[in-house]
Amino acid sequence: MLENAIVMVIIIMAINIVYVSLSTLRVILTLKGRRYIAGTIGTFEIVIYTLGLGLVLDNLGEVQNLIAYGLGYGIGVIVGSMIEEKLALGYITVNVISSNPDISFTKQLREKGYGVTSWYAYGMDGDRLSMQILSPRKYELHLYETIKSIDPKAFIIAYEPKQIHGGFWVKKVKKGKIVKSVEKDEQQTEENLRS
Repeated sequence: MLENAIVMVIIIMAINIVYVSLSTLRVILTLKGRRYIAGTIGTFEIVIYTLGLGLVLDNLGEVQNLIAYGLGYGIGVIVGSMIEEKLALGYITVNVISSNPDISFTKQLREKGYGVTSWYAYGMDGDRLSMQILSPRKYELHLYETIKSIDPKAFIIAYEPKQIHGGFWVKKVKKGKIVKSVEKDEQQTEENLRS
């Protein structure tokens, strides 16, 4: 009897983890405009949800099943967001303000494959270099490290654009120059660690 109860708790928890993970992905894909993939995931999601909820409702007197359902839900949220982070769909736009307008910031970032638009600005303490940079989300952390290595005092604001149209940004970013730059930097870091 105890063995069956443990198996039921594990099944309910696993079902809910899968259901909520799929739900998280479906919502994110819907927001990114990928409605057909989101719809397909939604189909599997609702089947799994109905199965899990049915198991709990058939055994409402078993408190451990309700607890397993709740725990599975919470863990599913965490797993779903971790999957989304790994997929890193879409692009990130980063606004950077450098306190030193004389740094060859723009050139260094373009050499690494990032789309950069820059202009001179005036801040509270004088001239600034302001930039807007586009990057695939999967290279977001690398971009931050690159910015900090060029100007550790740079002011950085990042956001996800909902829609991108026109310009050479997306074409250039897609060509893979950033990938080569990231791989080169990672190789350089490994060599530095070995020496």
